[in-house]
Amino acid sequence: MKPRTLTYIKAAVFIACLLPLARAAYIVISGMQVNPIEFITRSTGTWTLVMLLLSLSITPLRKLTGLNELIKFRRMLGLFAFFYVALHFTTYIWLDQAFDVAAVLKDIVKRPFITVGFAAFILLIPLAITSTDAMLRRLKRNWGKLHKLVYLIAPLSVLHYIWLVKKDLTQPLIYAGVLTVLLGLRIWWRWQPRKG
Repeated sequence: MKPRTLTYIKAAVFIACLLPLARAAYIVISGMQVNPIEFITRSTGTWTLVMLLLSLSITPLRKLTGLNELIKFRRMLGLFAFFYVALHFTTYIWLDQAFDVAAVLKDIVKRPFITVGFAAFILLIPLAITSTDAMLRRLKRNWGKLHKLVYLIAPLSVLHYIWLVKKDLTQPLIYAGVLTVLLGLRIWWRWQPRKG
Protein backbone atom coordinates (compact mmCIF):
# COMPACT_ATOMS: atom_id res chain seq x y z
CA MET A 1 0.00 0.00 0.00
CA LYS A 2 1.36 3.42 -0.96
CA PRO A 3 2.20 5.81 1.92
CA ARG A 4 -0.20 8.47 0.64
CA THR A 5 -3.06 5.95 0.38
CA LEU A 6 -2.32 4.76 3.92
CA THR A 7 -2.37 8.36 5.15
CA TYR A 8 -5.81 8.93 3.58
CA ILE A 9 -7.16 5.71 5.09
CA LYS A 10 -5.81 6.60 8.53
CA ALA A 11 -7.45 10.03 8.27
CA ALA A 12 -10.75 8.40 7.29
CA VAL A 13 -10.52 5.97 10.23
CA PHE A 14 -9.71 8.85 12.59
CA ILE A 15 -12.81 10.76 11.45
CA ALA A 16 -14.94 7.60 11.66
CA CYS A 17 -13.82 7.09 15.26
CA LEU A 18 -15.05 10.59 16.12
CA LEU A 19 -18.48 10.13 14.51
CA PRO A 20 -20.04 8.40 17.58
CA LEU A 21 -19.11 11.42 19.69
CA ALA A 22 -20.56 13.82 17.12
CA ARG A 23 -23.75 11.74 16.97
CA ALA A 24 -24.08 11.68 20.77
CA ALA A 25 -23.52 15.44 20.99
CA TYR A 26 -26.18 16.05 18.34
CA ILE A 27 -28.71 13.82 20.13
CA VAL A 28 -28.11 15.56 23.47
CA ILE A 29 -28.14 19.10 22.06
CA SER A 30 -31.30 18.46 20.05
CA GLY A 31 -33.08 17.20 23.17
CA MET A 32 -33.83 13.76 21.75
CA GLN A 33 -32.92 12.07 25.04
CA VAL A 34 -34.97 12.30 28.23
CA ASN A 35 -31.91 11.48 30.37
CA PRO A 36 -28.87 12.96 28.57
CA ILE A 37 -26.39 12.09 31.33
CA GLU A 38 -27.31 8.41 31.26
CA PHE A 39 -27.23 8.45 27.45
CA ILE A 40 -23.73 10.00 27.32
CA THR A 41 -22.47 7.58 29.97
CA ARG A 42 -23.85 4.54 28.11
CA SER A 43 -22.71 5.80 24.70
CA THR A 44 -19.12 6.55 25.72
CA GLY A 45 -18.92 3.24 27.59
CA THR A 46 -20.18 1.30 24.59
CA TRP A 47 -17.74 2.97 22.23
CA THR A 48 -14.88 2.33 24.63
CA LEU A 49 -15.65 -1.37 24.35
CA VAL A 50 -16.06 -1.19 20.57
CA MET A 51 -12.66 0.50 20.18
CA LEU A 52 -11.02 -2.05 22.47
CA LEU A 53 -12.43 -4.94 20.44
CA LEU A 54 -11.46 -3.28 17.16
CA SER A 55 -7.89 -2.85 18.39
CA LEU A 56 -7.81 -6.51 19.46
CA SER A 57 -9.13 -7.54 16.03
CA ILE A 58 -6.11 -6.11 14.20
CA THR A 59 -3.79 -9.07 14.85
CA PRO A 60 -6.31 -11.75 13.78
CA LEU A 61 -7.22 -9.73 10.69
CA ARG A 62 -3.54 -9.39 9.78
CA LYS A 63 -3.03 -13.13 10.10
CA LEU A 64 -6.16 -14.01 8.14
CA THR A 65 -5.77 -11.46 5.35
CA GLY A 66 -2.01 -10.99 5.13
CA LEU A 67 -2.51 -7.20 5.24
CA ASN A 68 0.36 -6.20 7.49
CA GLU A 69 -0.50 -2.51 7.05
CA LEU A 70 -3.40 -3.04 9.46
CA ILE A 71 -0.92 -2.82 12.34
CA LYS A 72 -0.73 0.92 11.62
CA PHE A 73 -4.30 1.30 12.94
CA ARG A 74 -3.97 -0.58 16.24
CA ARG A 75 -2.43 2.27 18.22
CA MET A 76 -5.04 4.74 16.96
CA LEU A 77 -7.90 2.44 17.93
CA GLY A 78 -6.35 1.81 21.34
CA LEU A 79 -6.00 5.53 21.97
CA PHE A 80 -9.60 6.10 20.92
CA ALA A 81 -10.60 3.43 23.44
CA PHE A 82 -8.83 5.49 26.10
CA PHE A 83 -10.39 8.70 24.77
CA TYR A 84 -13.90 7.27 25.11
CA VAL A 85 -13.26 5.70 28.52
CA ALA A 86 -11.90 9.06 29.74
CA LEU A 87 -15.12 10.70 28.56
CA HIS A 88 -17.09 7.86 30.17
CA PHE A 89 -15.37 8.32 33.52
CA THR A 90 -15.54 12.13 33.33
CA THR A 91 -19.28 12.00 32.66
CA TYR A 92 -19.75 9.71 35.65
CA ILE A 93 -17.60 11.67 38.12
CA TRP A 94 -18.66 15.13 36.93
CA LEU A 95 -22.24 15.05 35.64
CA ASP A 96 -23.47 12.04 37.62
CA GLN A 97 -21.59 12.42 40.92
CA ALA A 98 -20.78 16.18 40.83
CA PHE A 99 -17.17 15.48 41.89
CA ASP A 100 -18.34 13.96 45.18
CA VAL A 101 -15.20 11.89 45.81
CA ALA A 102 -16.67 10.15 48.85
CA ALA A 103 -19.72 9.03 46.84
CA VAL A 104 -17.49 7.83 44.00
CA LEU A 105 -15.28 5.80 46.34
CA LYS A 106 -18.37 4.34 48.00
CA ASP A 107 -19.70 3.36 44.56
CA ILE A 108 -16.39 1.73 43.61
CA VAL A 109 -16.35 -0.36 46.78
CA LYS A 110 -20.03 -1.33 46.96
CA ARG A 111 -21.10 -1.74 43.33
CA PRO A 112 -19.22 -4.55 41.53
CA PHE A 113 -19.88 -3.27 38.00
CA ILE A 114 -18.29 0.07 38.93
CA THR A 115 -15.39 -1.71 40.68
CA VAL A 116 -14.42 -3.68 37.54
CA GLY A 117 -15.08 -0.70 35.26
CA PHE A 118 -12.84 1.53 37.37
CA ALA A 119 -10.14 -1.16 37.41
CA ALA A 120 -10.25 -1.36 33.60
CA PHE A 121 -9.97 2.44 33.37
CA ILE A 122 -6.96 2.57 35.71
CA LEU A 123 -5.22 -0.23 33.78
CA LEU A 124 -5.74 1.62 30.49
CA ILE A 125 -3.90 4.72 31.71
CA PRO A 126 -0.34 3.29 31.52
CA LEU A 127 -1.12 1.86 28.07
CA ALA A 128 -2.17 5.29 26.82
CA ILE A 129 0.83 7.00 28.41
CA THR A 130 3.27 4.54 26.82
CA SER A 131 1.70 4.56 23.35
CA THR A 132 4.33 6.83 21.80
CA ASP A 133 7.29 5.71 19.69
CA ALA A 134 9.64 7.24 22.29
CA MET A 135 8.15 5.10 25.08
CA LEU A 136 8.34 2.03 22.85
CA ARG A 137 12.06 2.61 22.37
CA ARG A 138 12.59 3.37 26.05
CA LEU A 139 10.73 0.36 27.44
CA LYS A 140 11.92 -2.09 24.75
CA ARG A 141 10.74 -5.61 25.65
CA ASN A 142 8.87 -4.34 28.71
CA TRP A 143 6.60 -2.35 26.38
CA GLY A 144 5.10 -5.54 24.97
CA LYS A 145 4.69 -7.04 28.44
CA LEU A 146 2.94 -3.91 29.69
CA HIS A 147 0.57 -3.75 26.73
CA LYS A 148 -0.53 -7.33 27.36
CA LEU A 149 -2.68 -5.73 30.07
CA VAL A 150 -5.25 -5.29 27.32
CA TYR A 151 -6.00 -9.01 27.69
CA LEU A 152 -7.20 -8.24 31.22
CA ILE A 153 -8.75 -4.86 30.45
CA ALA A 154 -11.05 -6.16 27.71
CA PRO A 155 -12.65 -8.93 29.83
CA LEU A 156 -13.08 -6.49 32.73
CA SER A 157 -14.81 -4.07 30.35
CA VAL A 158 -17.17 -6.77 29.09
CA LEU A 159 -17.89 -7.86 32.67
CA HIS A 160 -18.59 -4.23 33.60
CA TYR A 161 -21.18 -4.07 30.81
CA ILE A 162 -22.78 -7.41 31.68
CA TRP A 163 -23.15 -6.48 35.36
CA LEU A 164 -24.47 -3.02 34.44
CA VAL A 165 -27.33 -4.35 32.31
CA LYS A 166 -30.17 -5.66 34.44
CA LYS A 167 -32.64 -6.99 31.86
CA ASP A 168 -31.74 -7.61 28.24
CA LEU A 169 -28.22 -9.08 28.14
CA THR A 170 -28.21 -9.55 24.36
CA GLN A 171 -25.83 -6.73 23.49
CA PRO A 172 -23.24 -7.31 26.25
CA LEU A 173 -23.25 -11.04 25.49
CA ILE A 174 -22.56 -10.27 21.81
CA TYR A 175 -19.51 -8.28 22.89
CA ALA A 176 -18.50 -11.15 25.18
CA GLY A 177 -18.79 -13.53 22.24
CA VAL A 178 -16.65 -11.33 19.99
CA LEU A 179 -14.01 -11.04 22.73
CA THR A 180 -14.04 -14.81 23.23
CA VAL A 181 -13.38 -15.35 19.53
CA LEU A 182 -10.57 -12.76 19.44
CA LEU A 183 -8.82 -14.20 22.49
CA GLY A 184 -9.57 -17.78 21.44
CA LEU A 185 -7.83 -17.25 18.09
CA ARG A 186 -4.74 -15.99 19.88
CA ILE A 187 -4.67 -19.02 22.16
CA TRP A 188 -5.20 -21.34 19.18
CA TRP A 189 -2.36 -19.81 17.16
CA ARG A 190 -0.04 -19.75 20.17
CA TRP A 191 -0.43 -23.51 20.66
CA GLN A 192 -0.05 -24.42 17.02
CA PRO A 193 3.29 -26.12 16.23
CA ARG A 194 5.70 -23.78 14.48
CA LYS A 195 6.68 -24.71 10.96
CA GLY A 196 10.31 -25.46 10.35
